[in-house]
Order: sequence, then structure tokens, then C-alpha cells
Amino acid sequence: MSLKCAFLFPGQGSQAIGMGQDFFNNSQVSKDMLIEASTQTGIDFSELLFQENMMLGETEYTQPAILLVGAMAHRLFVEKTGMKPALALGHSLGEFTALVAVGALHPIDAVKLVNLRGTLMAKACAKQDVGMMVSLGLSDEAVEEICSRQRENGLQVWPVNYNADGQIVIAGIKKDLEFLSPLIKEAGAKRAMLLDMSVASHCPLLESASAPLEAKLKEMLKDDFIAPVISNVTAKAYNTKAEALDLLPQQLVKPVLYKHSMANIDDDVDCYIEFGHGNVLKGLNRKATKKPHFNVSDMASLEATIEAIKELDV
Repeated sequence: MSLKCAFLFPGQGSQAIGMGQDFFNNSQVSKDMLIEASTQTGIDFSELLFQENMMLGETEYTQPAILLVGAMAHRLFVEKTGMKPALALGHSLGEFTALVAVGALHPIDAVKLVNLRGTLMAKACAKQDVGMMVSLGLSDEAVEEICSRQRENGLQVWPVNYNADGQIVIAGIKKDLEFLSPLIKEAGAKRAMLLDMSVASHCPLLESASAPLEAKLKEMLKDDFIAPVISNVTAKAYNTKAEALDLLPQQLVKPVLYKHSMANIDDDVDCYIEFGHGNVLKGLNRKATKKPHFNVSDMASLEATIEAIKELDV
């Protein structure tokens, strides 16, 4: 196949009860992956994913759940097509699923790793009332200026997810975010809305999580990249274990440069394939690219994507 496809993987916020169930019900490979992940972590993923519960919203469970479903989707697609990515890009947590897709992490090791990542993040935020807020309709520069000015006044607020033009997520102490909300609106934002998040991702409040995450990464990462991964921290490609060990701990405390990453790769690929529940990244990418964007979230979309890729590759 001559197509150059970027494989994309979503992060927190893409989760939903029932995700991955179609894979589990119709694929022995997916069932085996879920059972092994449950055995290795002590998390009952069939209960976490398929039954109503509150745990799916807690970051130490959200992260491995999303990664597992994304890894299932990717595994089934590759088994049916043999296709390798031109490159892989994940949003926040999704960068770890991207590492699975390029062979640098075993999928079950990755499930265990992001379970630890979520636990470390929750622990770092446990003694503070933290949160995240999305700003819509305001430039990056305006949001950065407001946050910078308020940090000088003693508030703990940081721009952390550069998702798309006019969409940026801010993390910090919840009461500080609440203070920030009317300032964002007064500056011209269409909306400033607190998100349902139990941690404050990608900001200095997570500094204590970096060292233990790096230690576990040293154990689990392999130097077997079949394609480059785009770093959330730099928006540039990397393809070695040494680079990953440097960048992934930084990712905890530095912003996700997602829209910058898309801008950097769009000329180098023919299409995008998003693996995991829903199509969150397709929504973010509407302004970033005119190229085809497919998703693999269940068996029907798997088959539809395979057929669409065949038609495109002529």
C-alpha cells in the first residue's frame, strides 16, 4: 500500500461506558487482550468498560481503559491490513498508545504504565482542589497573557492543551480557574467552561510524578520504533528510546502542542486514521487539515475504514 497514513490516538475525555465492547464480543484477540490486561493490573476491565460505574472517570482507570481500547482497535486494523503508519500522534495519554502502534511499547505493558501514570497524577493532585477549563474563541496569545498576568498575582493557572485555533485548555487550582473564567469571557471568549477532570494535567503541579514515571519507562520502553512518534512537548518527531525517556516525563508538566503537531505533519501524510472510541480528534482536526480522516472505534468502522483506504489507494 502506497498511502502514507498518520495513526492518531485520543486522550482523556474520549472515554464512555461500552467502548470496546464490540471488539470484545466479536474478536478473540481483543478478548484475550482485555483478559490479560485485567490479570496484569488487577483491574476488571470488563466491568470498568462495559458496566455503569464511577471509576471510569478517575484518571488512574480512565487512562488504561482508553489505551486498551485504542490498542485493540489498532491491533485489529493491522491484522487485517498489515499497514504500518507513516508516523503516529497521540493527544496527551494518546502518545503512549502511539508508542504501542510503532512497537516501542508492548500493549499490556502500556496499560500497566498508564495505570501508574494516572495513579501518580492523582497522588500529585490529591491534596489540592484542582481542575481544567476550556476556553473557546480566544487566541492563544490572549489566553497566555491572562494566565501569565494572574500567575504574577499569585494564581496557579497554566495553558496546557493547544487543541485547535480558538480552543485551548487551562489547568490549575479550581478556585483560581473559577476566578479566571469571567476574565477569559471579558477578553472575548465565546465560552470558558470547567471540565470534568480529577487532575490538572500538563502543568507544574504534576512535577512529583515525573521521576517515578521515568523509572518505569526505562523498564518498559523498547528501541524498536517502526515509525516516528510526534512529541506532545516539541511537536516534532522522535524514534528512539533515549528521546522518549527525555520527552515523556516532560509531557506531564508541559503543554500538549497538538495543533502545532498537526501543522507540522499535514504535508507529509495522505490521510489520518484515529483508533479508539469515537472521533474526538476528527473534531479537533477540522480546521487543521483537508485530508481524509477515518476512525476505527468498532467492527463496523473498522471495515468501513479498510474499504475507504482501499478506494483511496489507487
